[in-house]
Amino acid sequence: MSKMIQIRNVPDDLHRQLKIRAAAAGMTMSDYIKRELGLRTRKSTIREIAARRDARGRKSTGTIQQTVDIIREARGD
Repeated sequence: MSKMIQIRNVPDDLHRQLKIRAAAAGMTMSDYIKRELGLRTRKSTIREIAARRDARGRKSTGTIQQTVDIIREARGD
């Protein structure tokens, strides 16, 4: 069953930008925000990626940039 989310006190500039982007995508603001939330939550967080790495018993031995590249690849960025 679908749930409803209500967000209060959205700043005017954020509301305006969401409205513009939704219109540009040919979507209602509700559908646009739902899509954006879905895209955002499908990407793993750094903590989730680290937890998977730790579960495999792997330790980080690369540079920070290599780590960033691996995370971006895992997220599909």
